[in-house]
Amino acid sequence: MILQNFQRLRQGQLRSVSALSCVDAAMALPGYSSRHLSEVANNIKKTAVYDEHVALGGKMVEFAGYYLPVQYPKGVKQEHLHTRSSSSLFDVSHMGQVRIHGPDRLKFVEKIVVGDIENLAQGHSQLSVITNEEGGIIDDTIITKEGDFIGMVVNGACKEKDLNHFKEQIKGFDAEIEHLDDRSLFALQGPKSMEALQSIINVDLSMMSFMTAQDVEINGISCGLARGGYTGEDGFEISVKSSDAKDLMNMLLEHDAVEPCGLGARDSLRLEAGMCLYGNDLDETTSPVEGSLLWVIGKRRRKEGGFLGFDKIKEQIKNKPSRKRVGLIINGPPARSHVELFDEQNNACGEITSGTFSPILNKPIAMGYVKSEFSKSGTKLFAKVRNKMVPATVSKMPFVPNNYYKI
Repeated sequence: MILQNFQRLRQGQLRSVSALSCVDAAMALPGYSSRHLSEVANNIKKTAVYDEHVALGGKMVEFAGYYLPVQYPKGVKQEHLHTRSSSSLFDVSHMGQVRIHGPDRLKFVEKIVVGDIENLAQGHSQLSVITNEEGGIIDDTIITKEGDFIGMVVNGACKEKDLNHFKEQIKGFDAEIEHLDDRSLFALQGPKSMEALQSIINVDLSMMSFMTAQDVEINGISCGLARGGYTGEDGFEISVKSSDAKDLMNMLLEHDAVEPCGLGARDSLRLEAGMCLYGNDLDETTSPVEGSLLWVIGKRRRKEGGFLGFDKIKEQIKNKPSRKRVGLIINGPPARSHVELFDEQNNACGEITSGTFSPILNKPIAMGYVKSEFSKSGTKLFAKVRNKMVPATVSKMPFVPNNYYKI
């Protein structure tokens, strides 16, 4: 039944995540392996709080090489809505935490990413992308300028590939790569996250703005704290030694506003927020210009270059790309990854890369790539779902307004 439902989901025959069993929902998520868990159990890693997830009733699945909870007993929809109204705790310890040290750390990082790291203020963060020589995106990353090192957080499914790329590109630079594989990472997300965290932390969070970071103590536990996340809500990402992860998780969950949240809601939340999922919405054949991420390329970098793939990207900036990433409102059953898009004359014009049912809008939403001439908001298209043409309208993103905390 699970495999049958997975095939039905891929074909668009199930209307929403809420229609799936917990395991079916996991199989719908990008990055999940459809192999039976027992076949790959020896290769799956556990985060430091695996036992806590199980004790809380988390339904554990393989994702990006780790056992992670796809949902808890209340279900994906309730976890999604709780994040939008209160505060949810996510275990994102599968993500890669990296530090770049040495005199040439800035020069090296500006070779591998497109962002203006030179002018990034100390203690501030920015989203950037790691590019290849063809201008394609190897991964997306959050970069933070921290004292005598530059911090990077990369996607869990990409971290080994990223580290190998870094090791190859660092040749000739007086810099070193440190992979923090002894640390865990949590995301506390939602409008009541500041209230929940303030009660146990040693700094005034009202003075900490979106996309800033600092070292803190949370009830005596040393942590790295960054304000941001993957939901569009106010929130924090907390880096902690894995030996302290269990205590920190239990401490955060003691607050009445905070509940645990799994991968299913994380995916629907990020899509409502218009955020990309690497491997679906971005890949090594897609440039930041095609991905509607031109804003992550600093003005100085657009002029001076110096990063891999600059010539290709500069050409696309000048002459416009042939395709662009767009948001879509679907007027019918959800249209998921790989669903084809057609114009009003029935000509193929694109493909959906991510799709779900939005609990906030109470309608299906998606993002995907279309020929540039069809990328204007309001353009009427059709998604081919179960061999039926379902109306789709190009929409601006985010679908749900962001609620970031800025001073």
